[in-house]
Amino acid sequence: MTALTSDDLEFLRRPLHGFLTVAGGRPRPVWFEAAGDGTIQLFSEPDAPKVRRVRRDPRASIVVAAPVGERERWVSVEGRVSVEPGGAHELARRLAGRYWDLDDPDRAAGLEAILKTDLVRLVIHPETVRRYAY
Repeated sequence: MTALTSDDLEFLRRPLHGFLTVAGGRPRPVWFEAAGDGTIQLFSEPDAPKVRRVRRDPRASIVVAAPVGERERWVSVEGRVSVEPGGAHELARRLAGRYWDLDDPDRAAGLEAILKTDLVRLVIHPETVRRYAY
């Protein structure tokens, strides 16, 4: 399959960590957003190793699994990645609100530190989607 289903999107909109792998790199846990257009978006600093690798070879995959205590379930998305200069700070703000309690002063300060950095948005355009649910 090449597209995320409505069930996939519902699952991926939960505050779960994804494991991103880019060509030539190792899996890394990341915050991510399943966008309404069926893409997967994340943010990074423009000089991060994963961004440099994606600029050389724009292939990546992300795997998201249900946490311990839930029935086994995962979704894997593979596809081409575009590096977008706009929208990364807004994405970071949305994701911080999803993953962190921003009423906590330490977390709010962490978000402000992130927002002061130069960021790009990585967008995975799904070419292959695999899933498992038990």
